[in-house]
Amino acid sequence: MEAVTISLTQVNQVQQFVNVVSKVPYDVDMVSGRYTINAKSLLGIYSLDLNRPLQVVMYSDDCEDLKKELVEFM
Repeated sequence: MEAVTISLTQVNQVQQFVNVVSKVPYDVDMVSGRYTINAKSLLGIYSLDLNRPLQVVMYSDDCEDLKKELVEFM
């Protein structure tokens, strides 16, 4: 399990993020405060406060490829 902090400030960034995360076969969650949602859920992400930094938790030992693709959101 690994975690990174990202920021999604624009609507198109949310769609791009979901497209990237949906490609991986393992679970990915997004944490904002006390709320945890499935990071592959567009509706779930919109339920979070996007004005705050978000933590992305990846449940895999081999998630370097995903971390490289998420650099644009960090």
